[in-house]
Amino acid sequence: MNFLDNLVESNILPDYYLTTDSSVLEKRIKMIKNEMKDDLFIPGHHYQKDEVVQFADEMGDSLELAKQSATKTAKYIVFCGVHFMAETADILSSNDQAVILPDLRAGCSMADMASIKQTEKAWTYLQEIFDDTIMPLTYVNSTADIKAFVGKNGGATVTSSNAKEMIKWAFKQKERLLFLPDQHLGRNTAFELGIKLNEMAVYDPINECLEYDGLYDDVKVILWKGHCSVHQLFTAAQIESIKQNDDQIQVIVHPECPFEVLEKSDLSGSTRYIIDKIDQAPPGSKFAVGTEMNLVNRLIDTYPDKHIQSLNPFMCPCVTMNRIDLPHLAYALDCVYESELLNVISVPNQTKEYAKMALQRMLDH
Repeated sequence: MNFLDNLVESNILPDYYLTTDSSVLEKRIKMIKNEMKDDLFIPGHHYQKDEVVQFADEMGDSLELAKQSATKTAKYIVFCGVHFMAETADILSSNDQAVILPDLRAGCSMADMASIKQTEKAWTYLQEIFDDTIMPLTYVNSTADIKAFVGKNGGATVTSSNAKEMIKWAFKQKERLLFLPDQHLGRNTAFELGIKLNEMAVYDPINECLEYDGLYDDVKVILWKGHCSVHQLFTAAQIESIKQNDDQIQVIVHPECPFEVLEKSDLSGSTRYIIDKIDQAPPGSKFAVGTEMNLVNRLIDTYPDKHIQSLNPFMCPCVTMNRIDLPHLAYALDCVYESELLNVISVPNQTKEYAKMALQRMLDH
């Protein structure tokens, strides 16, 4: 069976899960968790639906959850996130653990914007221009293949929390860096470190060219032309509109947002940073939050003593993240319980080895 056949087959749920009342599915999940105890670990990403995260053993961002998975002795890790997150969990966990993604359609459009073929072709092109002066870095929101490519070529992964530290590290190794696959996180972080916008070029993997008007010798950062489909939709105009209506509101955004959004925001940082800032703010604080809608809604419910709203009230939740719902989770857990595993995420050993190098270089710093 090829990947496409598996993708189609494994995501056709039996009618039972589509027609059964949610309370029955919830009861079934609770029973399985209670029966399996430490043999089962369910990590849940902050962007998941409430109907799913209610069963999460740990909540966090992608790397937090992968690291948590690696510390557990559970035989089965049912990862409520997206594909690259489950891959990272498989890379960091032991060989006798099975990582399962409840719905293989739960992907990441950003991660999909950098394929290994595109990256290898880009690397050859860039080496011809810049010779051996480039250190590759990849956001953890990337496929295992890209992490492995970066690891094999001496680079490391980064998160939105440690991107500054890792970019500083990269510049100690090489004269310039290639930042995959999110141009916004790369641009925003590099700019905060004092690198000028005219010292940043953009590599377009579709047209296979470098977008840059100046002299190549002046390039310090090469940004991959990728983005988060959710954070890309926040705009500077939305901030201006909110500030006109209430100049006391603080705008806090994720660094995956475009550069002009961060310029006009009051605060920016990782998902954990956003959660902590709102948690630590005094009662009555006002925030307009530029990140995924499931998380914003959860923050609104969690902190009723504070005024919290989305920077874009018409924003939809992350479509691919929301592929995982109660029926898919219940079906996946039933299969685990009956020892008939589906959607097992297994990264090939060589890919795992090089990807782990990239992750370990980050963890060591």
